[in-house]
Amino acid sequence: MTNVATGLPHLPTTESLAEIMQAIDSTGGVIIDGLLSADQVARFNREIDPHINEVHSGSSSSNADVQAFHGAQTKRLTNLVTLSETFRTEIIDNDVVHAIAREALRGTYDDYWMGTAQVIDIGPGNRAQPHHRDMENYPAFLELGPDGPEVICNFLIALTDFTEENGATRVIPGSHKWSDFENRGTPEQTVPATMKTGDALFFSGKLAHGGGANTTAAERRRGVAFTFNAGYLVPEEAFPFTVDLALARTLTPRVQQLLGFRSFTDNARGNPGLWQNNYDNIAAFLGL
Repeated sequence: MTNVATGLPHLPTTESLAEIMQAIDSTGGVIIDGLLSADQVARFNREIDPHINEVHSGSSSSNADVQAFHGAQTKRLTNLVTLSETFRTEIIDNDVVHAIAREALRGTYDDYWMGTAQVIDIGPGNRAQPHHRDMENYPAFLELGPDGPEVICNFLIALTDFTEENGATRVIPGSHKWSDFENRGTPEQTVPATMKTGDALFFSGKLAHGGGANTTAAERRRGVAFTFNAGYLVPEEAFPFTVDLALARTLTPRVQQLLGFRSFTDNARGNPGLWQNNYDNIAAFLGL
């Protein structure tokens, strides 16, 4: 747990999966340069702009810790599958995204679903977010430490440039291998994950991280974060209740499964599967 002088590695989308996974194993995360094109980012931003404008900054929670986590000058927008065609048809159906996610979660369950998808828009004056690990949603796995299974992973795509000044996410490389996951580290141990628009930060659910402080006068830092977790764990968002079935019918089978409109299988272990009806795939019950 020494002070880290270097940041996460940057790799191109054309890099081999083996090299990407080796970098993730070493540092806990990797930045994939140019995962989205300028056109994709522009379309996505246009689709969500009117909805972001309607979202209030800060938290509706009365809990001080939750308020600090959400950020007083931060806007968070969810239900992106409904609000953005670009998101539901291109961003979460990206082959590079799923090659990395499937390899990262391969040791837990054949299938995974999306835990949450949210635009995080950090405004000027926002303080640094408290450090955390995404796997803290599933506290039993914290006790297993670095030898436990990878049950959740996160993609964070820059929709504006991420700089140290405007609140680039700060990470502690190597913290995914610490023996004590109750230890979230100190600010001095963090490094900023600086990115250009369209770059994507992928990191393990075991990696300690947090949004950075936005010290600019007028610049907002916007990114879209979406997590994947093993099919046997409840997700953060209740997608089958927020995504209309008629819309779900238009999506690819892969995205339908991410959202819980298809069942989860574990053929590698011979398990009968989860999220079913009469031991049939829920997709058959829904007529997909």
